[in-house]
Amino acid sequence: MQEDFLHYLWKYKKFDTQQLYTVLKEPIQLLHVGQHNFNSGPDFFNAQLKIDNQLWAGNVEIHVKSSDWYVHHHEIDSAYDNVILHVVWEHDVDIFRKDNSVIPTLELNTIVSKSALQGYHKLFSTSEKWIYCEHDFASVDDFILQNWLERLFFERLERKSSQIESLLQASKNNWEAVLFKLLAKNFGLKVNGDAFFSIASSIDFGIVRKLQSKDTLLEAVLFGQSGLLDTDVEDDYVNTLRNDYNFLQQKFGLSREHVSPLQFFRLRPPNFPTIRLSQLARVYATHQNLFSKVIEAKSKQEFYDLFSVSTSSFWDTHYTFQKASKAVKKRTSKNFIDLLIINTIIPIKFSFDKLSGKPQTEILLKLISEIDPEQNAVVKKFEALKPISKSALQTQGLIQLKSEYCNFKKCLQCAVGNTILNRF
Repeated sequence: MQEDFLHYLWKYKKFDTQQLYTVLKEPIQLLHVGQHNFNSGPDFFNAQLKIDNQLWAGNVEIHVKSSDWYVHHHEIDSAYDNVILHVVWEHDVDIFRKDNSVIPTLELNTIVSKSALQGYHKLFSTSEKWIYCEHDFASVDDFILQNWLERLFFERLERKSSQIESLLQASKNNWEAVLFKLLAKNFGLKVNGDAFFSIASSIDFGIVRKLQSKDTLLEAVLFGQSGLLDTDVEDDYVNTLRNDYNFLQQKFGLSREHVSPLQFFRLRPPNFPTIRLSQLARVYATHQNLFSKVIEAKSKQEFYDLFSVSTSSFWDTHYTFQKASKAVKKRTSKNFIDLLIINTIIPIKFSFDKLSGKPQTEILLKLISEIDPEQNAVVKKFEALKPISKSALQTQGLIQLKSEYCNFKKCLQCAVGNTILNRF
């Protein structure tokens, strides 16, 4: 038995509310279950009920066993002084207030609807499943699912916003510096994202400002900090980068102590870190005050215009420093820019609007809805259960659903899980 399920039973009153008694046989009249609290403190705030014809207003605490009250040390926590009812699955010990009066206890195991228990056991069956509700997922109403995914999209943005606020605080409110780190991370994609972030973090953004008028100097710093210039390749371009980096490293006191190593393994050549670092340098060489342009832009096409760049000419015939290849112009693709919009642009615009007190959710919804659905293992699994992804709005919601709900068995806090259980 999970405590979350007991929260569900209480919240949705999945028992006979007309025949409620405390374990001391006092009649209970349930007027209002209270407000579900997902943070520390009692489980439901501001409940209203009558116990033995006495009107009570206060908090409700829920446990599997009554004795869990002492296991969790609530008897010494003043946050629980206003608990008016202890709801448990199994009553095994009386609980007392500080004045030695007994806290009324409601035991659920004899009054819960059998169909609710059957639905619970069906949903949480122990058979191996990718997600608990995979056999019922397809039957969930599209309207409920779409609204839940939209909410999860914004929940995901809130989580990313917290990370951005931490970066902002560390950079003394320098939005340009935060954007540079986030862009670097997402230019590195999943394989090299953390390494690219460590490279960007090793370079004060003031240095980027000083060098961005000439992309070869910015390339020299990015390649040098990454360790990619530690090669014996002899080439005019490579020698220029190496000499420039050695000079700039001394001038700015650059350290590589906390820079993570880059990976080439299992990457398609267009995603090699050499190519992405050169493109990142070109973005900053092309656009002064990039953050202002990002905030002002609203349409997908404006972002395509901002981030559509090619590498420097050396990379037209190379994917690595060591080996020449067939000449190909290596420009950022629309699919790649879509990922930048999803993972960098929308989160930073959301955070900026939020901290400015001017939320523009409709603009962000329109932007994310114009981007094609992402293709990854999580999305493909959900799509196999029920085709629901119309745009990146849904796929971002699905990623949040799997990573924050399904993986942690939070079915009872999920609109999908609640919909399935409410059928019983």
